[in-house]
This record gives sequence, structure tokens and C-alpha cells, in this order.
Amino acid sequence: MSLELASILVLVALFVIATFVSVHMGALALMATFLFGTFVLGEDADTLLSGFPADLFLILVGVTYLFALAKDNGTVDWLVHVLVKAVGGRIALIPWVFFVVTALLSGFGSVVPAAIAIIAPIGMGFARRYDIRPLLMGLMIINGATAGGFSPLSIFGTITNQVVERNDLPGSPILLFLASFVFNFLLGLICFFLFGGRDLLGKRDMGHGLEDTHGTDANADDGARDSGGTGSGAQPKVPRNDPQRRAARRSVQTTMVKDEDIDEPVTTLDRNRIVTLIGLIVLAVMVVPPLNQDVGFTAICIAVIISFFSPKVSKGAVSKIAWPTVLLICGIVTYVELMERLGTIDWLGNLVAGMGAPLFAALLICFIGAVVSAFASTTGILGALIPLAVPFLLTGTIGEIGMIIALAISSSVVDSSPFSTSGALVVANSPEEQRDQVFKQLMRWGFSMVLIAPIVTWLIFVVPGWG
Repeated sequence: MSLELASILVLVALFVIATFVSVHMGALALMATFLFGTFVLGEDADTLLSGFPADLFLILVGVTYLFALAKDNGTVDWLVHVLVKAVGGRIALIPWVFFVVTALLSGFGSVVPAAIAIIAPIGMGFARRYDIRPLLMGLMIINGATAGGFSPLSIFGTITNQVVERNDLPGSPILLFLASFVFNFLLGLICFFLFGGRDLLGKRDMGHGLEDTHGTDANADDGARDSGGTGSGAQPKVPRNDPQRRAARRSVQTTMVKDEDIDEPVTTLDRNRIVTLIGLIVLAVMVVPPLNQDVGFTAICIAVIISFFSPKVSKGAVSKIAWPTVLLICGIVTYVELMERLGTIDWLGNLVAGMGAPLFAALLICFIGAVVSAFASTTGILGALIPLAVPFLLTGTIGEIGMIIALAISSSVVDSSPFSTSGALVVANSPEEQRDQVFKQLMRWGFSMVLIAPIVTWLIFVVPGWG
């Protein structure tokens, strides 16, 4: 067996072990880098560490630190309140509000599962209050987070764009973001009409229960629903002894979101929230042309300034940095760099390119990304699969930009699978009596995406030859 093939089998083993055993994939990857690099390739520690992505580490720490502060000081909750209030009590627009909120969070740098963990408990509370199907609300939250996930400021976008830049491939960060956003928006539109959105059209909360626009009391057919409205866009209030509330409390604890977030919605701006909003705007301006400042350093600087204004609130923010994601990405990238030094990347790319059917090979790569990502980490897939496709892309037989977009979307929209972190968070935050049903529904939807997304993205982005 060649060393190149052995290194690929080790990478496959990392994903398999991390999927079925409770061992962190990033730690496994670092262990594999050390053992394979030291005892098989004979590399020293300095050579092994040369593949550690310090720039990516800084970006991951900086943006997740900033969003931990934004959550802790109430900026995220205020944003949810404002957008829900803006729809004027129109129930059909509430799922779209949560699509927009999670898109904004992930688009400005929040890790996709973290954005879902923040928003899902709130969204499921609204779903119970307004009789919105949990499946619809959950998919809108997941699709929203994925829609914003490939912005130039986001984690998915950063990983993809840096891999493209490091390998001297033509790339278009804005086109990647727009393509992903439009694809997930259209997917959200399909979910809305498939899973009960039409039943919400015409219903409004006028502050004294639900009414439709034709004057019919929408609460008349549902005696179990709380008839006391909370006002347009206000946070739903459920009695403390209500069994649904107890289920919600248990779900919220599953995702480490404080129970008082539901009890006391943030409806006003204070000094800390204003400073945080200004900071997010400054971040967006500083990292795009013509300034082009480093995302990681800029995010950390803004987070530190926010901390000066609210030292008590920000005390625990560092512990809420997405350290598992940092370890995952840095571990995978470090091992992939070892594979690149070994020559595995070129060997595999030439093998794929030599198949004689480049379009079929491109479709096969998209399917691999979708299948593995449905069970494992999307961030890990993006860090590993794109570099493996680089030599194939360098042959010029396939449009590079279109292939990268197709691979990125195929590997991310399957996050609705309940075996993926995003899907699991939605199941955990669903009403207790409906969790089994939501699990089965998400499994059917998620695996339909495994089959459909690679083919659709391949037809739209790869076959026309974008790039």
C-alpha cells in the first residue's frame, strides 16, 4: 500500500470514528498528524506544526468571541424582538423572521450550529404560541443559518475562501455567498409551502389572540392555545406550570441557553447593545475592500472594546468561544497539510482527473461531501474535501468557481439531518411530545437533500462551467 493511499484511509477513519464514537474529530486529527508524521514520515515537531493554520485559528476565536458577547449582553435577543415586531403580528412572516435572524448571525461570523443553538429555543417558543409546525420553524432556522454561512465574514465562508486562496485557485467570495443565500432562500420557500406555511396566511396576532384577516378568531378551533396575546411581535408567555413550558425549559438546557432568555425578552437598547451593534457594523466595513483588514484581529479588537464597556457581562464570554469548532478545524487542516507535504493531494487529484469523465467526477465529489456531512461536521468536510479536489480543479476541465460553490452547498444544506449538529439542535428544542415525529421528519428531509442537492447544484453550477 502506498503512503498516499494510507494517508487517505487515515482521513476516512477519522470521520468514521468521530461519527460513531464520542471522540472529538479535531483531537483525532492532531493525533493522526503526530503519529503518521513522526513514525511513518519521520518529520519533527516543527515540521508538523508548520501546517497548523494560525490565521484560521485567529478568525475562529475572534468571531465566536465577539458573538458570545453579543448574546450575553442581549444584542441578539433585541434583534429578534425588533424583527418580529416589524412584521406587525403577521403569523405567516414569523418563520421568515427567524430565517433572517439566523442568517444575520451566521453571516456576521457566528458558527452555524451556535447560531441555531441561540435561536432554536426562541423560535420553538413562537411555534408553540402561534401553532406553527415545529418542522417548518426548525427548517427555516437551519436554512437561514446556512444561507448566511458562506458570507466573507462567516466560518464556512472563511474556511472555503482561505482554502481557495492558499491553493491559488480563482475564487469569488461574494458569488459564493450570494449563490448559497439564494439557494437556501428558495429551499426555505419550498419548506414554507410544503410544511404548513399556507395555513398561516391571513392570521394575525392583534394583541388579544389570533385572528385572520377575514375577522375569524383563529383560536376558536384550538382551546388548548393560550388566548392571551402578547402584542405584535412580543415574546410569547407561557404559564410556569404549563407542561409545554417544562418541555421547553428542558430543551433550552440541552443547548446551554439560559431559561431567563425566554422569561425576560430584550425589547430595548442600552449602551452595551448600541456599542455592540456599532462594532458589528465596523467589522463588516473593515474587512471588505478597500480596507481589507484581517477578520480575526479586527473581531478581537472590537470584542475587547465591547468588554471595556461591560466588564461584568463579558466576564464569561471567553469560555463561550467555540473551542470545539476551533479544535475541529485546526486539527483537520493540520492533517490535510501533512497530506499535501506527502503528495497525497496531487496523487488523488490526478487520479480523479484521469477518470476521463470530469463531469461525473465532479458529481461524485459533491455526493461524497453531502453523504459525509449529513453524519459528520460540515466544517470538517469543507476543510478536508476542498483541498482534495484542488488538483482535479487545476486541470481546467471543470469551472473552478462553479465546482467550489456546488461542493459548498451540497455539503451544507444536508445539515438538516438529525444526525448533524444543526438538525439535532432542532430536535432537542422541539416540544417533548413531538420530538420523535420531528426526528423522523428531519431524517426524511435531510436524506432527500443528500440525494437532491448534489444533482441540483451540479446541474446549476458545474455543468454550465462557471469559473
